[in-house]
Amino acid sequence: MSRRRWHILREGDRVTVARRLPVRWDLAAETTLPDACRVRVAQQVRQDMWRALQDLRGFAPVVQVTRVDGGLHIVAGGEVAGAVARQKLEADISQVLNCPKRRVRWIRHAQPKKVLA
Repeated sequence: MSRRRWHILREGDRVTVARRLPVRWDLAAETTLPDACRVRVAQQVRQDMWRALQDLRGFAPVVQVTRVDGGLHIVAGGEVAGAVARQKLEADISQVLNCPKRRVRWIRHAQPKKVLA
């Protein structure tokens, strides 16, 4: 899927990456991370959540990253067409958000690039 099909909304300290507009939250999970580039973190979380839930028909992912108190507050989830087991899906998203290996990769990817003189 091309990047042009994803919406990136910037509102102050908040960045939202969404598949569809307007954003709808049928299910969601939350976590916090150290401060980093909000757009890069949102894209990485979106990719991993999309991979974990790719078999869920009618799923339109949304990731919202807000800079708070020197860190990032992340809400991930989105819109689902039809009836679903909400608690199970939210637990699946929470697993993605709290996977130590993914978290390290997200932060590493989102750190500013160092310029060598």
